[in-house]
Amino acid sequence: MISFTYIFVGIGNSGIRIVRNIDIPNAVKVPLDSSYYLFDKKRHSFVKQIKSFFGSLSDDTIIWIIFEDKPINVEIVRLINDALTKNVIRLAYVLSPYKELVHEEKPEWAHSFETVFYDSLSEFLSAYTAIPLEDAFNAASKQIGLMFSKLYYYLENQMLVNIDYADLFNMIKGGNVGILRILRDVNFEWNWGIWDRGLISIMVGKNVPLKNAHEILEKFQHLLREKDIIWGVRMNKELDNEIEILALLIKRWSNGSNSV
Repeated sequence: MISFTYIFVGIGNSGIRIVRNIDIPNAVKVPLDSSYYLFDKKRHSFVKQIKSFFGSLSDDTIIWIIFEDKPINVEIVRLINDALTKNVIRLAYVLSPYKELVHEEKPEWAHSFETVFYDSLSEFLSAYTAIPLEDAFNAASKQIGLMFSKLYYYLENQMLVNIDYADLFNMIKGGNVGILRILRDVNFEWNWGIWDRGLISIMVGKNVPLKNAHEILEKFQHLLREKDIIWGVRMNKELDNEIEILALLIKRWSNGSNSV
């Protein structure tokens, strides 16, 4: 198997929280305090370090840049992209509270990425209406960190039906917008059909018939616009009747005219 260097860049408080919750062996975690870019006395050194570090990355690098959708963070994203060499694989994960980027026009900064994944935090914000937004971000950070860890685990380990890096690259390349979710119960009433294609990994407990996993895959296959699914299944003998789904769903980024 081809080996890749993983770089996870967390910009600002929200991005840094997520990166700290990622558990991937040998991954390089880069926390960037965006306040350093705001202060004149620190900005020159901050920019110099960004250019030096990111300009030295090799072509076998997968870089995830994780940040909240704020102007200062976008400025830092531009600095990083300008420093990176051409062949580094660039992915973004953007927190956009209350905003579904799939309905928005593709921003200029997004053209540097293979796919921009986003999270409007709708599930977390609806569950945390009575407490501070900070608590919703903390809960989301743990869940998103877990998603990155799970995606790495599925790509690096043998499954009953495997997914691999070729499958991932086939799915993400092309300047797309996407979501990444861990699901333990799928509400198929939600309009999954807005997405064109997907990479679906399913982990089942030892008492779960494999036909249950196949039924879930068939439903996704029916719902996605291009009927294009790459899938993998893994059995976890430490689980009994549980099913866990990692769904990576992709859509070509339009001008924002489509709606759920």
